Amino acid sequence: MVKPTIVLLHGVGLDHTMWGPVSELLADEYQVHALDLPGHGSNSPAPDGITLDDLAGQVAASVPAGSHLVGFSLGALVAQHLARHRPDLVASLTSVNSVCRRTEAERESVLGRLAAAQADFPASVEASIDRWFTGTGVSQQLIDETRTTLLANNVDSFLNCYRVFATADAQIGPELPRITAPALAITGELDGGSTPEMSRRLAAAIPSCRLQVVSGARHMLPVQLPGEFAMSITTFIRETSHAASQSL
Repeated sequence: MVKPTIVLLHGVGLDHTMWGPVSELLADEYQVHALDLPGHGSNSPAPDGITLDDLAGQVAASVPAGSHLVGFSLGALVAQHLARHRPDLVASLTSVNSVCRRTEAERESVLGRLAAAQADFPASVEASIDRWFTGTGVSQQLIDETRTTLLANNVDSFLNCYRVFATADAQIGPELPRITAPALAITGELDGGSTPEMSRRLAAAIPSCRLQVVSGARHMLPVQLPGEFAMSITTFIRETSHAASQSL
């Protein structure tokens, strides 16, 4: 029997290695593909003016039809775009620590982080590491690996992708009610950037979208609690796949 396919899409400045523990936990039941976004990993740097349309269009070529998409942060916006505009590729949509329809104050905050990265990229990396990992219990090795990955980014490419992350929720927001795939919005209780309130907005906007707020988790939920996260994904896919089979 052919295993269902899960496609994992990560966030700004990260690469597919962030999914390592989760991928191992899912591999017995699924074919797991962790894709680097344009401008990430070994891909060419993201050019000035790159858009969410560009990111999603390039990712689409590597997504098998009928995949279960799991997008984290910027990857969640890409996954939502695909679910809306390429529904043939998407059996289900999971948005992990996703932003949604930022308020004016939330937009000002993320644009402030973008400006800080433009002014002093290494300092902005340290600020992100502190925001993501302090008090989480994540091993120092994983924290150091994440820092190394961030610092190794082409800075201009990082900023171009971060600008998409900072603004594209306004683009995809009006399209969310037109997503037809089964959906899950999952985030950490203590995520101060992609907040639980944003996931509540997302769950309210996408028809029949489930909401899960994980107690004690921060922004790097898949890294902080890979076992609990993998179980949530597996349960969601099993239940939605069963419901789909029952309706045939």
